[in-house]
Amino acid sequence: MTEARLRTFVALADTGSVREAARRLYVTESAVSAAVAALARELGVPLVERAGRGLALTPAGSVYAAYARRVLGLLEQGRAAARGAADPARGPLRLAAVTTAADQVLPGLLAGFRARFPEVELALEVGPSRRVWASLAAHEADLVLAGRPPAGTAATVLARRPNELVVVGTPELAGAFSLTATPWVMREPGSGVRATAEAYLAERDVAPPRLVLGSNGAVIAGAAAGLGVALVSRDAVGAELAAGRLVVVDAPGMPLDRPWHAVAGTAPTPTTRLFVGHLLGAPGWTAASPA
Repeated sequence: MTEARLRTFVALADTGSVREAARRLYVTESAVSAAVAALARELGVPLVERAGRGLALTPAGSVYAAYARRVLGLLEQGRAAARGAADPARGPLRLAAVTTAADQVLPGLLAGFRARFPEVELALEVGPSRRVWASLAAHEADLVLAGRPPAGTAATVLARRPNELVVVGTPELAGAFSLTATPWVMREPGSGVRATAEAYLAERDVAPPRLVLGSNGAVIAGAAAGLGVALVSRDAVGAELAAGRLVVVDAPGMPLDRPWHAVAGTAPTPTTRLFVGHLLGAPGWTAASPA
């Protein structure tokens, strides 16, 4: 069982296609087929099966793919820790951030960090809350910037920054706001803000019309166009509030305090701690108290 075979199998699991896996890995299709077949022989169970014109994981393959991702993530994390221990300013750093943090919080931090430590190898994944926490659990990210870690996550909270969630809408909608009747524009499933908005409405036993627009930018644009009100981070709508395109709606129980968290795994790498040290020099960030 080799790292190359594991990477090939995970690529096939992700794409569902020998051709696409080969394209991702820059190898031949026969090499992909041979690697997955060899891995299945070693395990003694079939890992993939035909599904129409493509391939699908067998039940055994689905189970094994999750372990394979964690093993590969740990190998990358081990390499990062070793290189960072030798010289944190030259180690790799794999960041994962939810969309709002990536748009509003990270750009200045990354620019300043790169100016100070130009030889750190930075990589950034941006996605909904569910995906970034999955990346941390699979050891595919060294540091996550998002809301509070889900219960049961093996994680180390290193820093926090205030973040206020507010309901916003056009001045016209805000003036006629009804918790039961005014439409809400929502983020995509898997978003932490979407889950918070749904919980907020459920707690008040109301079910207003909802329109799912997907990305954070689309939700803000939809709210500014008058499609409905939206629950967003105040950080994300500063320009719209200043220009008067959006206003904060006087909704019951608002605003909500949902701090940003900088979260690593149980053993943060030296380069991760180097970045967190830089982050703690930025306005608003404070070190997390030990658990």
